[in-house]
Amino acid sequence: MFGRGNFTEEFKRDAVAQVVERGYPVAEVSQRLGVSQHSLYGWKKKFARTAGLSGDDRDAEIRRLKRELARVTEERDILKKATAYFAKDAK
Repeated sequence: MFGRGNFTEEFKRDAVAQVVERGYPVAEVSQRLGVSQHSLYGWKKKFARTAGLSGDDRDAEIRRLKRELARVTEERDILKKATAYFAKDAK
């Protein structure tokens, strides 16, 4: 079913992106592209090491996202209260 192929780095990155970024199952991508699941897992591991954020960068990004989530949640709650207040006055 799977031949021994020489795939370009771009092909490998695109295949891994389908799994990691787009959320397709490894089995589906493997079958569709004609590569073994073993190869996909290997490429995924290889590119995760080279493309990932460092630990400090990842922690900073998580902190930033948590602050943004708290802000957006607070804005949502304020809007909910305002909607309830104006809906009560409209009756």
